[in-house]
Amino acid sequence: MTGPSDREPVLQLIEAVLDGGSWRTWDEPVPVTTRDPGYRADLERARERTGLDESVITGEGRIRGRRVAVVACEFRFLAGSIGVAAGERLVRAVERATAERLPLLAAPASGGTRMQEGTVAFVQMVKVTAAIAGHKAAGLPYLVYLRHPTTGGVLASWGSLGHLTAAEPGALIGFLGPRVHRALYGEEFPPGVQTAENLLAHGLVDAVLSARELPAVVAAALDVLCDDTVGAAGTVPPSLSGPEAAGPAAGADGGPAAPAAPSPAGVPDGGAATVSGGTTPPAAPPGREPRRDRAVADGAPAPAVTEGPAGAGPGAPATAVSATADSIRRSRRPGRPGVRALLKAAGRQVTPLSGTGAGEHDPGLLLALARIGGTPCVVLGHDRHDGAAPPLGPGGLREARRGMRIAAELGLPLLTVVDTAGAALSREAEEGGLAAEIARSLADLVTLPAPTLCLLLGQGAGGGALALLPADRVLAAEHAWLSPLPPEGASAILHRTTERADEVAAQQGVRSADLLAHGIVDRVVAEPGPSEPGPGSGPGSGSGPDAVTDAADDPGRFLTHLGEVLGRELALLRAERPEARLAARRLRHRTLGVRPLPPH
Repeated sequence: MTGPSDREPVLQLIEAVLDGGSWRTWDEPVPVTTRDPGYRADLERARERTGLDESVITGEGRIRGRRVAVVACEFRFLAGSIGVAAGERLVRAVERATAERLPLLAAPASGGTRMQEGTVAFVQMVKVTAAIAGHKAAGLPYLVYLRHPTTGGVLASWGSLGHLTAAEPGALIGFLGPRVHRALYGEEFPPGVQTAENLLAHGLVDAVLSARELPAVVAAALDVLCDDTVGAAGTVPPSLSGPEAAGPAAGADGGPAAPAAPSPAGVPDGGAATVSGGTTPPAAPPGREPRRDRAVADGAPAPAVTEGPAGAGPGAPATAVSATADSIRRSRRPGRPGVRALLKAAGRQVTPLSGTGAGEHDPGLLLALARIGGTPCVVLGHDRHDGAAPPLGPGGLREARRGMRIAAELGLPLLTVVDTAGAALSREAEEGGLAAEIARSLADLVTLPAPTLCLLLGQGAGGGALALLPADRVLAAEHAWLSPLPPEGASAILHRTTERADEVAAQQGVRSADLLAHGIVDRVVAEPGPSEPGPGSGPGSGSGPDAVTDAADDPGRFLTHLGEVLGRELALLRAERPEARLAARRLRHRTLGVRPLPPH
């Protein structure tokens, strides 16, 4: 197998694939703004080593005379990892390719999410997936060339959505990188599984090609895939000139395309979701009524809501590290209620469904029809089985996508429940297409016409959690969390030891209060809930020495309150006009990581 030291720089790949002299960059300079001195030093060393300012380059060129947009990773720049700035650059390039009706060639070589930026970098995979889904929905080709190595969130999002996918000979391609697997499980991953040739043998890629062979294959494919309205020269014929040609491409649901990116581009500040220069994101879509909350006075639009000590109030632990470690510990308690307990307490007319309908069933996923708070919905979620849940595999995600199809076909709201220590990490999962199923689940959720609500109920580790995250609204239980990897795995990547997991999790902003501040979730539900369950949103009772402090201590009270909250949210989503709701969803995903933080 090829080693990373043998990688040719990305610009050499560009020269090998594109017609000579045709490359034109689309990239604007990215400043370094982080206040973290260690991360700043990492970035400056990467810039000096590569001559690039980020891990991705974007632009256009020609392949056999045809104009093509290109996005590609430089692995030598922090292992090709994707942070907020890299994610924003990717999305802008995809949007430009869509607007100019260009076929798009992606050439990733990446370890996945940039661990220094944490969860806000992790959710960039949702944003990039939404842009790719819009590009494909506009009837434009998307081709992928997987290079050595491609792993993690990149493979599980934009690396697995191509109309045609080729891979570099000998490339390491897999969901979980070998170093993380070794750190988490104390053993090597089975040899020969995460290779381009093995993926070809299992039908997960279409071809294994060298860079020299790629231009001829791409040219032949685009000759078939490209609409005759855009020829090899990339010109728009007279029949499509005029105002229609300049308008936005159709979105994934047949509506307007995703809104243009806020300008100037958002730049991460130590992983926080900031906008350089204080730029305000686009306003809510026309015709969408602002959400209201009973606790908001004078008819003002409701801000994101927190009910209890998760917002670093008086009842919160003294430091971010201890608060984060406390939430992770509580989320892993064996007695913590899961999706089955939620349905038993809050569901009515519950009808369990089983399997994909095509011969697969995964005990790690629960799928059911139910009424919650009177609203009919499809419920799917990670089934924790009293803390001993089997990890979710590719079959479970195919089962989840069956639930998404039912919701779309019948116009029912979809409730997804995230509570997982991570997806399955095995030969069977890799060869069964786990990464591709995560990518397809993301693409389905960002484009689903039905109303969608996500609940982060407990653990939210890695791609298995991200696969069920995208939604119109996202709620989080007070001690729920979301992370690119289990904290121990992130610690292994950054420090080559699992002993700094609590510190890394705090730095990554994984807990519910951080997710609320970054706009990843809209509401934090207190644990275990109000002392007297009712329709109002009251603080949790975690302040006294004998107080009940989380959902495992009083699951009945927590689930009753949570069911009431979910019922109201589902009813509100179902009452919204579909076109306004879908436009707001596109805006939500487009601004992940570039919206300003609330004032402190």
